[in-house]
This record gives sequence, C-alpha cells and structure tokens, in this order.
Amino acid sequence: MQYKTKGNKIFNFVNIFILTIVSLTCILPFINLLAISFSDSAAVSAGAVGFVPVNFTLSAYEYALKGGKFLRALLISFERVFLGVGINLILMILTAYPLSKTKKQVTGRSVYMVYFVITMLVSGGMIPTYLVVTGLGLKDTIWALVLPGAVPVYNMIILMNFMRGIPEEIEEAAAIDGASPFQILVKVLLPVLKPALATVGLFCIVTHWNDWFSGMIYMNNPNNYPLQTYLQTLLQSFEQLLRSAQGSDIQALLIQMDARTGRAAQLFLGAIPVMIIYPFLQKYFTKGLVLGSVKG
Repeated sequence: MQYKTKGNKIFNFVNIFILTIVSLTCILPFINLLAISFSDSAAVSAGAVGFVPVNFTLSAYEYALKGGKFLRALLISFERVFLGVGINLILMILTAYPLSKTKKQVTGRSVYMVYFVITMLVSGGMIPTYLVVTGLGLKDTIWALVLPGAVPVYNMIILMNFMRGIPEEIEEAAAIDGASPFQILVKVLLPVLKPALATVGLFCIVTHWNDWFSGMIYMNNPNNYPLQTYLQTLLQSFEQLLRSAQGSDIQALLIQMDARTGRAAQLFLGAIPVMIIYPFLQKYFTKGLVLGSVKG
C-alpha cells in the first residue's frame, strides 16, 4: 500500500506536527485569557497565571453583569446583528443575481462590476461617511451601525461566483414553466445557495459583532453602545472607576480584579455568542468558500 511507505509516514508526521503547533498557538492564548478572567488581581499582577486560574474568583464576571449595562449592550448587539445580517443578505442576493449573468443578458454588467470593486478597494473615507450619517439623522440610532456597510462587496462576489456555478438549464426549465426572474431567484436558486449564504452570513455576523468603532463615533449616548463598544470603553480608565466606586457596593469587586482580569472576562463573554453559532454553520463553511471561489 502506497500510504504505508516510509515517505508517506514522514509526510503525515510532519503535517500532524505542524498542524498541532498551529492549533496550540491558537488555543493556548484563549485558555490563558480564560484563566486570567477567573483569577484575582494579585495573581494576575504577579504574572502567576498560566493556563489554570489562581485564587479562583468570579469578581470580574459579577462586575461585568452588574447594573444591567452589559445586558443592554448585549441586546443592542443582537439587534444590530439581526438587522445588519438580514439587510446584508437581502442586498447581496439582489446584487449578485444580475451580476452573475453574462454581458449579453445584463447590459452594462462590466460597468457595475468595476463600480463595486472600486468601492471595495477605495473607501469613501471616515469623515465623509460620518457627515452622510449625521446629515441623514441616523446618529444615535441602530441604523447608523448597519446601513453604512449594507453591501459587503467581497461577500457579494463570493455569492455571485457561487451563482455562476449553478447550471443555466435549471433556470431555463423554470422559465419555460412560466416562472418570473424573481420567482426563479426565490424558489429555485435560494434553496441551492444555502452553503454560500451560510458562509457569507457567518462573515457578516462576525463583522457586525466585533465592530466597536462604529458605536464609538455614531453613538453619543453610552446607553446606545453595542457590546463591543461598551467593552472597549468600560476598562479604559480602571483607576478612575476604582476611585469613583469608593463606598459603593461594587468597590469590593473592583479591589479583587485589575484591568486585565476585567478585560479578559469581558472579551470571553463577548465571544460566547459567536462560539455558539459557529458550530451550526461550520458544515457549510468550507463548501461555501470552495464553490464560491471558482467561476462556473
């Protein structure tokens, strides 16, 4: 058997060894972050925390969840992801479908493609975007977080290439049966597009969930911060928080933690939703990327 030759055994060993090192490089920092979040401030400051919590405490998590601000920011992030990903998918589908056709079928297709690619490579700039959002009266609303990036061009191109790989005979058969282009898109193509939609949908979820800067510049009221913006601002001035908490019921919690402990807990809490969602979409992920990256 060719798979039992010495050369193949060496090749497999080297592959497994390299992938193991890469996996540990990704996993160990996360385990260290988790251990820090469950350790007290003295152990963290002394650098005594490795991959196991030292002087186990839940103070950082109690502080993060206290007062309802974390839960409010979490709900705003869920709202942003729900609206943002929904808008992204609808607009990407409606854009990718006509662009997946040939030049003969869609007049000016190349012009539209150049337009979209330019917007992907060259941004309009932060200040012009801010002025547009402000001029439209979107500041301090959820729409300021979802509309500026309503059409992710890279994800749209993945979806477009996936559509090109679908045999034209399927659409022609539906058209012969009297289906309109919109009916063909909704009833014929969308069921086939599940792997690609799961792939680009996951990209959009992670983008919306991890974005903290939009909330920082478009939200004047801290009560409107999404979760990542709230986490970014919460521990920027830890000493100031400690001084302002003198005599309050959270002072005892702050004494048992420092900025690194609190930040680790906040980051872990913020990552949990994506960690829960990913396994359900993972089965579509690789297939969607491979099929969507090859022109049919």
